[in-house]
Amino acid sequence: MPVENAIELEILGLTANHSQSGSFTLILGELEGNRRLPIVIGMFEAQAIAIEIEKIIPNRPMTHDLFKSFAENFDFSIEHILISDMREGVFYAKIVCQSAFKKVEIDARPSDAIAIAVRFEVPIFCSKAVMAEAGLEKTDEDQPMEQEPEKTKASGPEPKKTDGSLKNFSLEKLNQMLEKAINSEDYEKAARLRDEINRRN
Repeated sequence: MPVENAIELEILGLTANHSQSGSFTLILGELEGNRRLPIVIGMFEAQAIAIEIEKIIPNRPMTHDLFKSFAENFDFSIEHILISDMREGVFYAKIVCQSAFKKVEIDARPSDAIAIAVRFEVPIFCSKAVMAEAGLEKTDEDQPMEQEPEKTKASGPEPKKTDGSLKNFSLEKLNQMLEKAINSEDYEKAARLRDEINRRN
């Protein structure tokens, strides 16, 4: 069911985040579009999402499985989840629930909300405002992934993988690096660059 002022997303992938030990980058993509939304999540939440996607049944119910059992036994359903806001690089989400008597929105971390969405097999939406601010889109589909742009003395060295090193680069250089990371589908690096650019704007 369409949600007003929101874009439906799908899960594209889940990869280890090399810049932050014990974390993962969840890649979401527009169903009708080219933009990607990378979100850094914790190891346990990544495991909860991966287990359900792969249809692995744990020996004992995990927290999100418990939530599903609770919902089913008390006759309320999940309509969809919405990544509703982004403030200072932190994403916020809502779980939209429906019972026979009322509809409620529950505040949640996006990682937990998505782990619940895959269990209930409900749509994942993102507000247009969040997607406009944090979404990443390829700008040159024809550029080969292995092609390196010609470096000049003014361009300077490539940054290390720590967020602190990005502060040494100009906004123009950061935008160039962001475009390159998107074109090579390095969404982990692109997410770090995007967050640094957003902090300056």
